Amino acid sequence: MLLSQVCRDITMGDGLAKIGEGHEIGSRLVCLEYSKSVQEVKTYPLLVEDGLFGLCWVMDGKGRLYATMTPSPQPFGYCQHFEDGSRTQLHTHDYIELGYVVEGELHQKILGRDIVFRKGEICLIDKNCVHQDYLINRPSVIVFLGLSNDMFDEVMDANVSTEKIVTFLQSALLKQKNLQQYLHFKPNAGAGDSMEECMKALLNEFRIHDAGSVHICRGLVMRIFRLLSTVYDFSLSKELRQEMNWLMFEEITKFITANYTTISIQQLTEEFHYQEDYFNRLIKNKTGMTYLEYVQSIRLDQAKKLLLSSDKSIDEIAVEVGYNNKGYFYKIFKERFGMTPFQLRKGNR
Repeated sequence: MLLSQVCRDITMGDGLAKIGEGHEIGSRLVCLEYSKSVQEVKTYPLLVEDGLFGLCWVMDGKGRLYATMTPSPQPFGYCQHFEDGSRTQLHTHDYIELGYVVEGELHQKILGRDIVFRKGEICLIDKNCVHQDYLINRPSVIVFLGLSNDMFDEVMDANVSTEKIVTFLQSALLKQKNLQQYLHFKPNAGAGDSMEECMKALLNEFRIHDAGSVHICRGLVMRIFRLLSTVYDFSLSKELRQEMNWLMFEEITKFITANYTTISIQQLTEEFHYQEDYFNRLIKNKTGMTYLEYVQSIRLDQAKKLLLSSDKSIDEIAVEVGYNNKGYFYKIFKERFGMTPFQLRKGNR
């Protein structure tokens, strides 16, 4: 089942307790603007004890917004009628909010700036960040996740031991969040499918909400933030971008060195989720060599090391470092070191 259908089921499905307009819970889910100057503070829901909850919005394109909050002691659905372009009341949260656009668009004013988030994009809003939502009369499905501050810190702390580049991006995310109070994430190719599966699993677990759900949900949230750190783009300052490029170069060269015999640029795209030309640009910028020249350099350095430290035949060494064409290996080896493999071995012995 698609995530959009899951959202519709839990907000509009049969068997839900129906809450009318003006209800206390309903007004918390969708509070239309009643003052240009008042800023509401939305506190973390008391009925949710796990540090995490979900809020679903489904706009039907006919002036109706259906909403629900999950987990909840009793599944319910709320319907709010609105005019195109209506706004929610200006507000802040005392928790972290992550909004994911499942279908359509999400229009928000954040810190006085109008921003449109499109399908597959994510907005991470820090606590105390002033914002409001525009209700647009077009079909849209949005999932909002509310994370308590303790939960957010726990998710970040749990990922400290992951790869250096992921840790850096999470650190950069925090720096940017503290500076801007919100982050706009845009998915790279293929990222949407993975995020949809995580969100769908999370909403289903909210509905189950048994003794094991809290642990499963936390694991899914950690996976969501890992995806944000690896397969989504978000804005970085010039200094942080330069630092990231160096760390990325170190991670890429470490991967190439570990797999130099059979390495291909397709493997790099699968491992690091960047386009092929990114690796060529990065390696050229850091070494002055193209990707192919850089791989060749690593292979030939390893061949030289094996020639001087082992009794393997030259043909065996050529194959071991990734060259089945012996003539080509001899040619590029002599171009690099000014002598044939045999001459190098003989001269050093």
